[in-house]
This record gives sequence, C-alpha cells and structure tokens, in this order.
Amino acid sequence: MLGLYAQHSREYLLVLMIGTTVFFALPIFISPLRWARLMQWRIPDHEHLAIYFGRCLGAFILVVEATMLRSVSTGTSFSYAFDVLFLVFAMMLVVHIYGAVKRIQPITETLEIGFWLLLLVLNTLFYPATSITL
Repeated sequence: MLGLYAQHSREYLLVLMIGTTVFFALPIFISPLRWARLMQWRIPDHEHLAIYFGRCLGAFILVVEATMLRSVSTGTSFSYAFDVLFLVFAMMLVVHIYGAVKRIQPITETLEIGFWLLLLVLNTLFYPATSITL
C-alpha cells in the first residue's frame, strides 16, 4: 500500500497544501478566535493567550505549508515533505483522540479524528517511495 499512487505525489501535495493553507493555516494565523468560534470552542474572558497560541499554531502550520510548497515548486524533497506530514498527522491524531477521551473539546474537534486518519491513509498511498525514509 505504501506509495501505491506515488506517481501522483506532486498533485497530492499541491491539493493538500492549498486546502490546508486556506482552511487551517491562514485562518488560524490571521484570526484565531474567529476560527475557534467557528469550530465551536468557548472563548475565555481573557483572550490574549488564546490569540497568542492560535497565531503560534498558525505560524507552525505555515512552515509545514512552506515545506510542501518547496517540494511542489522545485520537484525535490518529496520524501522529506511526506515524512513531516506523517509526523504532523500522527501527532494531530493523538491530540484529537486525547481531547475526545477527556471530553474537553467540541464535537467538531472530535470529528477531526476521521480527517487525520484519512490524511494518514492518503499520505501512505501517495508516498513517493516504497519505504519510509524517516
């Protein structure tokens, strides 16, 4: 299953990069509280820390987006970009499962567990090699 659609890894990264930039990275970076409200989070009275952490998260997502952009635009470092994505998707899966088990997140975040699982499967299918190079 690993790399079954490797010949389309560039297109996969391009679609993933555009989608995650538009729906996650930029909204969280530019307006973290608006994004949080959209995801049904309750916003605390003191918002500065939430804004700070939201923008920090958005900045890190933009770094991942830049990794994908470099691969897509130069045609190099595909394995590295995919390896980074494996780590991001696995960690996000852990974060969302933990929040679901503890019941400390809105339903929208719990539903994201399926999204992160799907991305792990897609990352595996489009991986640009027949073995992981971590």
